[in-house]
Amino acid sequence: MKLLVESQYFPSITLFRMSIQFSDVKFDIYEPWRKMSFRNRCVVVGSNGPINLSIPVVEGREQKKPMKEVMIDNRKPWQLQHWRTIVSCYNRSPWFSFFEPELDDLFRQPVELLSDWNRICFEWVTKKLGMDIYTDYSVYVPGENGDGEVVDWRNKLTPKTLQNEFPEPVKYHQVFEDRIGFIPNLSILDLLFCEGKNARQILVARAQDGGF
Repeated sequence: MKLLVESQYFPSITLFRMSIQFSDVKFDIYEPWRKMSFRNRCVVVGSNGPINLSIPVVEGREQKKPMKEVMIDNRKPWQLQHWRTIVSCYNRSPWFSFFEPELDDLFRQPVELLSDWNRICFEWVTKKLGMDIYTDYSVYVPGENGDGEVVDWRNKLTPKTLQNEFPEPVKYHQVFEDRIGFIPNLSILDLLFCEGKNARQILVARAQDGGF
């Protein structure tokens, strides 16, 4: 079985809950750019609630290029801003110091293409989760391996649908839960910082519950 999805920036816990059931994840980087998506956005949480981290792109949100050609607007210090926000949100979380050195280095890497940055982020997370999966970044041709073997989740997870169509999120203890309550369906970073080495087991257990 192969999971087909669009390229995303530090994807949601929901996507990883799905991905962990597959040994093959294909990212369609030839599909057209769409605004209001997780292609250049991830959601973390601070003491006052969810925070959107959005990567600026050259030519703006209205462009029509395929995802593989979308360039990051590095005239803006987005990596520094995102990293500072992440530190502010999670420096008191149980596992932040464990991941901090590698992530600090990651956010200093120069990168031009959004799809390249998303690939770096996804592969870093799968390594930390201990996920043994094959990833492919290419064009999707219907029927190339038999349509029955492909689960197409392209554009299934958006900022709107994630909150409205996935009512049974992965549960775990969050940093600011006592103050603002549990916030579901955040970036996988939230689960990693809060649960560390237990994150994979939590995803596996939730997937086995049939929560899709």
